[in-house]
Amino acid sequence: MGRTPRTLEALVIRRAGGRCEYCQLPQNVAETPFSVDHIIAEKHGGATVAGNLAWACFYCNTCKGPNIAGLDPVTGRLTRLFHPRTDAWRDHFEWHGAWLAGKTAVGRATVQVLNINEPEAVAVRDALMEEGAF
Repeated sequence: MGRTPRTLEALVIRRAGGRCEYCQLPQNVAETPFSVDHIIAEKHGGATVAGNLAWACFYCNTCKGPNIAGLDPVTGRLTRLFHPRTDAWRDHFEWHGAWLAGKTAVGRATVQVLNINEPEAVAVRDALMEEGAF
């Protein structure tokens, strides 16, 4: 896996609007650097092209890894993960305070695999929301 070309990385960053494309954490408040995520991992044939790249916080990117699917915790069925280039975020997720809820099987599987509601992450989002930074 090589480094993403700088011009392509700049496009990914600009398109994301300064937020993780999975959990929506603003980059300017993150303690760890964000990075380019291959939505479909290279090991699964995913290319390093704009349509397969997302801007992700360290935590989401690390938890996602090469996963392209997970089990929907409601149905137990294997379900693809959220694809930031082809899916609308609001169709699959909604905020309940600092808790991110999946509205669909795709949303629920993504929240589960990326461990988005890990207690420390929820506490950080809650504090950022109180400060008006999230």
